[in-house]
Amino acid sequence: MVKTPDRDYDGYIFDLDGTIYLGGELLPGARQLVERLRALNKRVVFLSNNPTRNVEAYAEKLAKMGLPTPPEEIVTTVYTTTQWILQNAPEAVVYPISEEPLIRSLTEAGITISDDPEKIDIVVASYDRTLTWRKLQTAFEAIWYHKRAKMICTNPDLYCPFPGGRGEVDAGAVIAALEAVTGTPCEVNCGKPSPVMVETIMRAVGLAPEQCITTGDRLYTEIRMGISSGMDTAVVFTGETTPEMLEATPAEDQPTYVLDRIDKLLPERFW
Repeated sequence: MVKTPDRDYDGYIFDLDGTIYLGGELLPGARQLVERLRALNKRVVFLSNNPTRNVEAYAEKLAKMGLPTPPEEIVTTVYTTTQWILQNAPEAVVYPISEEPLIRSLTEAGITISDDPEKIDIVVASYDRTLTWRKLQTAFEAIWYHKRAKMICTNPDLYCPFPGGRGEVDAGAVIAALEAVTGTPCEVNCGKPSPVMVETIMRAVGLAPEQCITTGDRLYTEIRMGISSGMDTAVVFTGETTPEMLEATPAEDQPTYVLDRIDKLLPERFW
């Protein structure tokens, strides 16, 4: 089932969790691949749908694992969500169901935050390990009872993968709960695989989608994002996706390449 690239690209876009590292350790071949791509003057960008860290925190984590990375090469949903609100609803009153990094980013950007259901214009559903009944109730009242708020999300992930096959409930659970009780769908996704994330990435790399390849471990986020935007894609079996899952995937959702380890992304002649 493994299918490796026979060409190189100008831009390389990588998921982080389950693709470059798992837990606190780089996955086999990740450091060597990124170092080689940089030596070849390729544009490299790392993505994360995890809004519990800002780009500086990711840069610090990568450095500790032996892969120093400037913050400018990292795009997170904390940034994309904040930018979307600034560009599309700068005067909106926002209620983030989230952890501190997103709240801090919104506040520093001058976005008004409130937990008063009568004032809320936008509910942001996010990965929130401090989730409470009161938070869901506040969002429910703003969306359903007062019929004034719409819901957007930082990311649609169902869970965050952990080493050993474990995982932690992600923003998808918050979205599902609010959609179920309000009957109102989430209107905008600011993370993978949305156009919001693609536009941010393309600005970061300064390239067109067809000049890039996106690589990740999830078919419904980074792989779907790449396919929908015209990028070639590669899935790795080091995170969520298994060979069995890939085999059951429709032809139109299949990645361009299939890798058993990340460093197979670059053909041997470029090493």
